[in-house]
Amino acid sequence: MPETPERDLAPNPQRVVLVTGASGAGRSTALNVLEDIGFEAIDNLPLSLVPKLLDGNEVRPPLALGVHTRTRDFSARALADLIQQIWSASHIEADVLYLDCRPEVLLRRFSETRRRHPMAPAESPVEGVARDLDVLEPIRELATILIDTSDLTIHEFRAEMTARFAAGGEAPLALSLHSFSYKRGLPHGLEMAFDCRFLRNPYWDPSLRHLDGRNDEVVHYVGEDGRFGTFVEHIVTLADFVLPAHRDEGRSHISIGFGCTGGQHRSVAVAETVANRLAATEWQVSIRHRELERRAQIASAAASGSGA
Repeated sequence: MPETPERDLAPNPQRVVLVTGASGAGRSTALNVLEDIGFEAIDNLPLSLVPKLLDGNEVRPPLALGVHTRTRDFSARALADLIQQIWSASHIEADVLYLDCRPEVLLRRFSETRRRHPMAPAESPVEGVARDLDVLEPIRELATILIDTSDLTIHEFRAEMTARFAAGGEAPLALSLHSFSYKRGLPHGLEMAFDCRFLRNPYWDPSLRHLDGRNDEVVHYVGEDGRFGTFVEHIVTLADFVLPAHRDEGRSHISIGFGCTGGQHRSVAVAETVANRLAATEWQVSIRHRELERRAQIASAAASGSGA
């Protein structure tokens, strides 16, 4: 297996991974993993357009390009020429990832999905698998990274991809924390939700009613409830326990919700506090306050005269 040719690279070269291999070997899964760890993933781009995509020296996110025998204007010769062209560019740092797989395993995968093989739509998958592997053999010889997926489970394959391509060998797990009002229902897509309605309610203090849980006075008021600190501590402890397990399972995103009656005070204060605690331990955290965003949109519409 060849290594990427030695050459003098420009500062901050464009990172590119060409992902190829026989149909059924796992190209789509590989692209999904690369996208989860920060690559911009593009599948089935015509080969003639790739040089235009890589032209220029501006800083771009790393690119993962899926190429297979169904790609428009594909031929082994054209792909080999493109690889050599990319390797000769000083502003590009490129690898060719070839996903290998034994013919009998590819055949079993097509039999299980009952899909027609793209290289033999009117014939049996046996002919399609053989043609696919034969056409791609010259590209296999050019691969700088080869992963045999024949005996890998989906989780093992994702772990292998992550170990090879993610910074530090671990894929980042993105967390999104949501505050919401139970009167308007739970936000869509939450993995976990916590009810904050048992905590001391700032709504009943006229001086705090117009504020929200991002305000220090509101946080102090809610924090005077002796259960607040213990509640937050239990949530952080639970998160520290389950989040690494979700990441190891290949999850790329987890949503956690915090609800109260109006979605303005208690849920916001808890979400902000938990977000700060988790971010301090280097989790990638974003936060959304659904009801506060809704109020801001209504106020903006009213101010512009466009209505709610």
